[in-house]
Amino acid sequence: MTTVVALADRGVLALAGPDRTGFLQGLVSADVARVAPERAAWSALLTPQGRWLAEFFLYADGERLLLEGLRATLADVRERLSRHRLRARVEIADLSNEFSVHASWDGPPPLAPGMIAAPDPRLAEAGWRLLSPAPLAATAAEEAWRAHRIGLGLPDSEDLEAGRTLLMEAGFDELGAIAWEKGCYLGQEVTARSRYRGLVRRRLVRVAVRGDLPEPGTPVTLAGAEAGTMRSGIGAQGLAMLRLKALGAGPLRCGGAELRPDPPAWMRLP
Repeated sequence: MTTVVALADRGVLALAGPDRTGFLQGLVSADVARVAPERAAWSALLTPQGRWLAEFFLYADGERLLLEGLRATLADVRERLSRHRLRARVEIADLSNEFSVHASWDGPPPLAPGMIAAPDPRLAEAGWRLLSPAPLAATAAEEAWRAHRIGLGLPDSEDLEAGRTLLMEAGFDELGAIAWEKGCYLGQEVTARSRYRGLVRRRLVRVAVRGDLPEPGTPVTLAGAEAGTMRSGIGAQGLAMLRLKALGAGPLRCGGAELRPDPPAWMRLP
């Protein structure tokens, strides 16, 4: 049976106009030119210093591109994009009240008139992303999606630190959200250096939790020394930003719990 979950914390921006693709191509990390019907892209907006600001999915919808991201950050994303518009023929509008965002997995996605559906571009196992003009009948609560994505080791906005996290630290490379061949975009230089010069010193890693689930932001220690921070979790699993040298070096403590790093198969570690 297909699982369908409403993601009430996600909203939608629309970019219309003949320059929409080229405009966005020079600002975000993914290859916008590859976005097509039923083929979405996962991408990020960065600071000029290459630090993460927002993650989102991009969809093709006729003569416009739709950007689906964390509802609480969309006003900031819209403002930052608008600063770069200059003479580009692009109009940006907030359509969060016109679309309901859903995730579905474990079967074919439900279909409804006017719906925009695309496989989750990060992993096939993640399922589908759905933008629907009307709310769909959910078969599970949002906690089910949280358990599903954390079980796959997939990052979300809650796992990342605005103005600090590098894309290479959070799996954006392995999960297809960085286009290495497309040319310059905002923050591209630092992103490239972090890859080619081996500057990554920490990674967002799936962990098994033994004990009470730590709160997000709880320090992780190795033999009493700082080794990272807990970012999100549910049940006996979570995601933690950990120093690479702490992986496999011994028991990790976080609050009153013990963490065991459990990197997913898609993750490439040194």
